[in-house]
Amino acid sequence: MERIGYDMMFEEILSRLPAKVVCQFKCVCKQWCYELSTPKFVLIHTRRLSNLLQKKLLSLNQHTIVVDDIVSGNLEVDTRKIVTFPYNVQPSRLIIIGSFNGLILLCIRRTDANELVLWNPTIRRFKLISDDYFSHYFGRHDDTGGMYVDEHNDLKVLHINCFSGAVTARVYSRHNDSWTNLSFLKGCLFGSSFYSWSHGIYSGKTIYFTVSNYWFPPGECNIVAFDVVSESFSILRFPERIQVNPCQVHFITISNNLHGILVRYSDEQCSQSSTVGAAPKDEYNSRE
Repeated sequence: MERIGYDMMFEEILSRLPAKVVCQFKCVCKQWCYELSTPKFVLIHTRRLSNLLQKKLLSLNQHTIVVDDIVSGNLEVDTRKIVTFPYNVQPSRLIIIGSFNGLILLCIRRTDANELVLWNPTIRRFKLISDDYFSHYFGRHDDTGGMYVDEHNDLKVLHINCFSGAVTARVYSRHNDSWTNLSFLKGCLFGSSFYSWSHGIYSGKTIYFTVSNYWFPPGECNIVAFDVVSESFSILRFPERIQVNPCQVHFITISNNLHGILVRYSDEQCSQSSTVGAAPKDEYNSRE
């Protein structure tokens, strides 16, 4: 064991174990508890778990939070589990803003003030990260965000708020436990109540959002990209010009490639089946 060394034991052996087993090993001694709680180990362990074939679906019901296993694209109902949220609050008062490698970013809607929480339902750990700004300016339909890990292995949370026609973007640092204001695109009207923001989708060191306007001009769709390296925003063009009224565009990642789903309505019928475009990655990275 002395020849193996702690780096090999923690980073190459224990990092391959399930999350619940890792929590049990934290009880071995204080040093193990420290080593298994460092941001470096958490990052390595999270990346290994994200490569597993088994995925999970978390659903917020009226009174319960349900976790289902997804095997080969199908829900395994027999393995369904009910998990408990760390706060004494009804699931109906929770709003999921984003997720990243097993972490869930959600809001607790309260009568006096809202709260922003990072939650890992697998190991039942959580952290309250909201401040006074979030508590007073959170809007259920006007907030979005995403999560990422920077070059210093620091977990960061991007929060975008639309209030009184203005867009405010901020980033939370897990390492510093603090928020930083970011500069948003000048001259755009995406903070207007006419626009609707999607959840952020992470792909290739970029978080993508669709910003749609269903009022005036109807059917307008935009792509806002956030570069996690420079922590700056840009507007991207669609792979092809979409002249559909109205339409909805959603992003998903398949095999680390960004794909777009277009939902549109035709004149002949009320709804039309969605079309999935396996567009090349460069299509979404080309700047306007």
